[in-house]
Amino acid sequence: MSIKKKSKEKPLRTLDPFLAREAERYGTALPSREFILKVLEEQGIPISEAKLRKLLGIAQDEIEFFNRRLTAMTRAGQIIRNRKGDICVTDKLALIKGTVQGHSDGYGFLTTDDGSPDLYLGPKEMHKVFHGDRVIVREIGIDRRGRRECKIVEVLEHVNSKLVGRFQAEHGIFFVVAENKRISQEILIPREATLGAKPGQVVTVKIIQQPDIHIQPIGHIIEILGDYSSPGMEIEIALRKYALPYEFPPEVEQISAKFPKRVLKKDSSKRKDIRHLPLVTIDGETARDFDDAVFCEREGEDFRLYVAIADVSHYVHDNDALDREAFNRGNSVYFPRRVIPMLPDVLSNGLCSLNPLVDRLCMVCEIHLVSSGEYQDYQFYPAVMRSHARLTYNEVASLLKKPKGNKQYTELLPHLQLLYKAYKVLKKARKKRGAIDFETVETQMIFNDQGKIEQILPIQRNEAHSLIEECMLAANVCASEFLQKHKQPVLYRIHEGPSLEKLLALREFLKEFGLQLSGGNKPHAKDYAKTLSKITSRPDAQLLQTVMLRSLQQASYSPDNTGHFGLAYESYTHFTSPIRRYPDLLVHRAIKAVLNGNIYTPSINNWHELGKHCSLTERRADEATRDVESWLKCFYIQDKIGEHFTGVISGVTAFGLFVALDQIYVEGLIHISELPSDYFHFEPTKHLLYGERTGKKFRLGDRVEVKLVRADLETRKIDFVLAK
Repeated sequence: MSIKKKSKEKPLRTLDPFLAREAERYGTALPSREFILKVLEEQGIPISEAKLRKLLGIAQDEIEFFNRRLTAMTRAGQIIRNRKGDICVTDKLALIKGTVQGHSDGYGFLTTDDGSPDLYLGPKEMHKVFHGDRVIVREIGIDRRGRRECKIVEVLEHVNSKLVGRFQAEHGIFFVVAENKRISQEILIPREATLGAKPGQVVTVKIIQQPDIHIQPIGHIIEILGDYSSPGMEIEIALRKYALPYEFPPEVEQISAKFPKRVLKKDSSKRKDIRHLPLVTIDGETARDFDDAVFCEREGEDFRLYVAIADVSHYVHDNDALDREAFNRGNSVYFPRRVIPMLPDVLSNGLCSLNPLVDRLCMVCEIHLVSSGEYQDYQFYPAVMRSHARLTYNEVASLLKKPKGNKQYTELLPHLQLLYKAYKVLKKARKKRGAIDFETVETQMIFNDQGKIEQILPIQRNEAHSLIEECMLAANVCASEFLQKHKQPVLYRIHEGPSLEKLLALREFLKEFGLQLSGGNKPHAKDYAKTLSKITSRPDAQLLQTVMLRSLQQASYSPDNTGHFGLAYESYTHFTSPIRRYPDLLVHRAIKAVLNGNIYTPSINNWHELGKHCSLTERRADEATRDVESWLKCFYIQDKIGEHFTGVISGVTAFGLFVALDQIYVEGLIHISELPSDYFHFEPTKHLLYGERTGKKFRLGDRVEVKLVRADLETRKIDFVLAK
């Protein structure tokens, strides 16, 4: 029955099927959002707020709460007011909601909520907003370049309340140029709100007046960070630029101050005692938080592998201040020379860090591993442990290679050798499974006492790295299977295969090199691994591997288990790093709930929202660390202007070639205008630029000699020209 046909006996709002829910949530039975939208839709035309209140029977003492609901619905883009102030249903007006993506040249795009193609926002429209703002737009046609163009109808949310940038003064006018180059507007600063900043200094500015078509944004300086080239400034900028939480709120500090210095007897009494097992941690030389320890023993021809993980969930409880802050951060962020931890130091480097020779609470994944590398069975349980040694990858690799060379770990050596045998079994199973092994080069920066880079060196991986990796993979897979078997919702670590579009482009590219990728429209990781095995000895192996890697999608977190393509697992989650990743903490809570015969429901009772948030914080951390590394590399190379280098073309675009230099691992651009005199055309599927007149080709993976001509710290841009 239509809600227009209101019963004479009952007010219209009594027909709202969600009234009980609203009363439980808010203590008052206001009409729900769903019902308000239905009423508005059935009216068929925009109506005034007064008429809507009358239709819904809103009493005088309810008006304030009702107005808040309408404001929230406006902010969410569900309703909008027209010029007369009447309320309209947004979906009825053919309007589009989305997020603004700014460009340094002053224009922008709208990334739509419904996943439809982006719309172009001209410079005039971008004057109304900052990068990241949430808006409603109306499509107005096609621009001269064939792009769908739109006009902003309403700004739903201004997301930038603070910005970091450079303070400038010109002709008595003060302003800040945002560090984020996607924000092209300059923020005006009143003379009395400069806080004494000097031109050129890096500052944080609070936005007092958001941008509008006729108004330039205005701000007050609230923090002076210092000179642009000061040591560590690049990290201070990144923290504010990417809105990374870097200070723990007072309530977190208060809880942290109450934690004991050691594990209490009452906390360990009801746990399995495995302190006698010679578990060890194996990490890098500079690691400070140790969240995993391993041990292996023989069981006939098979192995029993113990993976012990710090029990963070014992100390961080659902929806307490620690948990809310951990959720907000999502993960720890690892910058060169500085870590922004997910948890306070008392936990991350204290009670939850598996430091040597002290008792620690842990969650154990005990795996019965058969000689084929399959898991015969496994079990999870809370325990109390004691790490018998803090080892490094290099130490373990050296011990395994030269067992008699180090007497310090004589007692541990047999256990490490057995662990190594178990690793070999797991590695064999990995190959059989068809997991993809891409060879990538990771680098580390070596700094001097003044905080400047002295060298950029490749990180040399050894078998100890792979050993720990396989042990962690085994525990993660068991955690995933355990939770799935008990029908416990959780965040899976998913990695989907290539999209059809990228798959067709990859096959087209491989065909030029006489190669094929089997598997049809839905290839398996085995198909990728098979092709990779054919190219290892080829001189163009790096090129082919790079193109294959770029055809894959990014991994993310989701409650929908679609498997992990790259690792060739049908089910996979993250269990092994709860000190530094929030999804792992959720997995620990879920496992404990199952062990107690319950189902875990997080305080944020929406697993999809949790997955989306954790994926976003992971991307945010990646972007921030890349930004810092780019700045440091730019600073490192700026005194080498005019020098010649050799390198490999690492990227091909319509506007030029990216070149990664040999030895120093810095990447820069050769702009298309700097290529030999010709008209160059971009062929994306072939990853090349070719000259129209000369036929000269520049392809991904080609080796070139370049000259450094520019290193701009502000834009992080490094420019090369061809040396010959």
